[in-house]
Amino acid sequence: MSYEIETQDKKISELKPYDKNINVFFEVVSVGESRSVTNQRSGDVHEVADVIVGDETGTMILSAWNETIDELEVGKTYRLNNGYVNLFRGHMRLAIGRYGELETSNESLPGAVNLEVNRSDEEFEQPNREFGGRRSYDNNRGGGFGRNRQRYFGQDDRKWLR
Repeated sequence: MSYEIETQDKKISELKPYDKNINVFFEVVSVGESRSVTNQRSGDVHEVADVIVGDETGTMILSAWNETIDELEVGKTYRLNNGYVNLFRGHMRLAIGRYGELETSNESLPGAVNLEVNRSDEEFEQPNREFGGRRSYDNNRGGGFGRNRQRYFGQDDRKWLR
């Protein structure tokens, strides 16, 4: 079964936190130094770089990973298809993601990149997330059954501890 995801064309100034399935046409303004990050679950090491991209409405940081970093050239235009916006430390970042696609474009922007407006400078409230550990059955952060152990196993379950 195959289905098409409906995407929306947007300008940098129209992007909001957590927008998804978006298409953005932009020019690369600068590519920052790449840094190594380690995935805490798998231990894999990846390269990430902050790339400033923009259009005639403003600029934003694009998080580029691994081989994508080398593909981006300052001054060239690209089209991000099916990308999304996330928040990193309360600031918006454009992301390609697993299902996104970045393609080189031969078109030029309708006007010069607006360097006066950096959408990644705006700060947004980020919802609190709990990190780490496994969820327990009673939502206690201990990773076990917590105080509700007797409800699941009965009172005699801990005889081996005595």
